Amino acid sequence: MSTKFRYAATLSIAATFITTLLSTSGSHAAAQGINAPVASVTTFISQPVVQPVAKPTAAIATQASEGEAGEAASSLAELVENTQAPDSLSNELECLAGAIFFEAKSESLAGQLAVGRVIVARANSGRFPSSYCGVVFQPSQFSFIRGHAMPAINRNSRAWQNAVRIAVIADEGLWKSPVEGAMFFHASHVSPRWGKVRMARVDSHIFYR
Repeated sequence: MSTKFRYAATLSIAATFITTLLSTSGSHAAAQGINAPVASVTTFISQPVVQPVAKPTAAIATQASEGEAGEAASSLAELVENTQAPDSLSNELECLAGAIFFEAKSESLAGQLAVGRVIVARANSGRFPSSYCGVVFQPSQFSFIRGHAMPAINRNSRAWQNAVRIAVIADEGLWKSPVEGAMFFHASHVSPRWGKVRMARVDSHIFYR
């Protein structure tokens, strides 16, 4: 065999081998492409997250407005004038307003508030009944109580409207009384022998701790 023929034969065998190799590799890649699952691609868009500002609940808004009412008023008279009397009173506010009305309706607003705050202090003290009605109707405490009942009230009078507003202010603690913290009082025309600490006289009542 001549040198040229052997060279040509060698080239032919090499070309056949390379063609076969390339053909086999291509089929394997194609098979992977068919059988392999296609991965899903999730696109993330970078944007600022804006959360809506939660509105305050009605209870929180009411508490805020009540707390600010006393701070906004320049005097007790102004606060009383701006305080809304409820359309209907709970039993507790009825008892508180009634006690203020019968004990101090002819006195100044400060005197009425002082009486109201004593009833509130008693109800919160743990030493007396824990409700305003319990305090007011406790035996031998208030002289206007007759047979576990209050006398009739003229609810259209200015005095009653003031007593209701003072009751709301006393109940919510919107204004301090001149004798804040007092737990007892009596009319100035009597002189009971009490072993208690006297605080001050407001109008026709003397208050004690």
